[in-house]
Amino acid sequence: MNVNKVADNIYEIPQKALMARVEGKIEKFQMNVPVRIYANAYILEKIKNDRTLDQICNVACLPGIQKHAIALSDAHQGYGFCIGGVAGTDAETGMISPGGVGYDINCGVRLLRTNLQFEEVKKSIPSLLNTIFHNIPSGLGSKGKLNINYSELDDVLDNGLNWALDNDYAIKEDIEHCEENGFLKNADSTLISQKAKQRAIKQLGSLGSGNHFLEIQKVDTIYNESIAKKLGIFNKDQVTVMVHTGSRALGHQVCTDSLRNVEQAMKKYKIKVPDRELACVPANTPEAVKYLQSMACAANFGFNNRQLITHWLRESFQEHFKKSIDNLDFNLIYGVCHNILKIEEHEVDGKKMKLNVHRKGATRAFPPGHPDLPIDYKGIGQPALIPGTMGSASYLCVGRPKAMDLSFGSTAHGSGRVMSRSKATKLYWGSKIKEDLNKRGIVVKAASPKIIAEEAPGAYKDIDQVVQVSHDLGIVEKIVRLVPIGVVKG
Repeated sequence: MNVNKVADNIYEIPQKALMARVEGKIEKFQMNVPVRIYANAYILEKIKNDRTLDQICNVACLPGIQKHAIALSDAHQGYGFCIGGVAGTDAETGMISPGGVGYDINCGVRLLRTNLQFEEVKKSIPSLLNTIFHNIPSGLGSKGKLNINYSELDDVLDNGLNWALDNDYAIKEDIEHCEENGFLKNADSTLISQKAKQRAIKQLGSLGSGNHFLEIQKVDTIYNESIAKKLGIFNKDQVTVMVHTGSRALGHQVCTDSLRNVEQAMKKYKIKVPDRELACVPANTPEAVKYLQSMACAANFGFNNRQLITHWLRESFQEHFKKSIDNLDFNLIYGVCHNILKIEEHEVDGKKMKLNVHRKGATRAFPPGHPDLPIDYKGIGQPALIPGTMGSASYLCVGRPKAMDLSFGSTAHGSGRVMSRSKATKLYWGSKIKEDLNKRGIVVKAASPKIIAEEAPGAYKDIDQVVQVSHDLGIVEKIVRLVPIGVVKG
């Protein structure tokens, strides 16, 4: 494949014709925009090891796509779109593709600060993790602690974090410091299948499995003290908590139902794509509108899922340290979405236009002054959270102006896998990884050793290099590096 280096950390695949098998026939497709890959030499070699570049080239064939199809520095093979992929299509005539969001709709991350110091907590990390593990359900098929009815579930799906606020699971600052204020307004719970609701009703407020986690961290490095202080980070060894989970089975079922509808509609609109996993329909069609409204419901569920976990985390810390939440300064710095589609205004060829921005394993990273930012962050840029592995580090960054031109205001969402979970379980032993991490002062509590093996640090790219690419490009600025001291894996 013709991958050209066009600048430091920027590679490009020019527009070209692609051949693909569609319904048993070999057909020709034309890329409508070039592909951009944001990577250094190390990362590019990792990306080349799977189908990432083929997938992002297929995305470039979508009708109505604008500017370029983007593979970020954490990119790896996914369903249809690569994970770590971004694409903006014309909001009036371009395509909307459920595969550009994925199955775990509004999987996302939030970062909470405390005023605790590492020396105060290090001896009690194992017992603190036990408290958290007891208070917050986690693992495949895990059920939440809530006993809600279907009417209340509809309220969650329709109203996002407003539901949590009304039911005393959130405070006003939680809403203000969450992307979209934790509420996609176009949600319509009447569109969600009964099967999806049946899968969801017992899972609200649970961590899930796979790469989802709760992580107690300490501040390792502060790169910009002024901005760090505005975010509530004051010194090295300050304790923070990161939450990573999504919409659980609800999001999966919504995606499944939507893909079925969209695939059927493609024939009606005479749309062909080089990969059936890129099934799509034109914006403003009934099928596109239904998908966006259904996706919004799953996104609102995901916002509430992380909020309930936050509520029970606060209770766990309060119970363990015998201090009030105010005395712990246990407050939300920010919460971001990873898998979502937003209608946003961006500049294309010198003109402002509305786009359907698909972010699949990508973090929004808006610069200072953007109208969608909270008032107290307007002057510094949107906090962008980029988690690493349980054996590496995570980053608190802020969005920078070049993000708008380079990546539709987006950055990487994590380390990005370099091997499948099945390969990782063949290569690593969960108990050995747990033992090695413990020797390094990282306590891990997981539902099973298999989960630890699947999420072995060696199964992912080097987070420091992934983030450095975005920093050097001016997409984000590194503010704080955080390292794990206690981890709960689903």
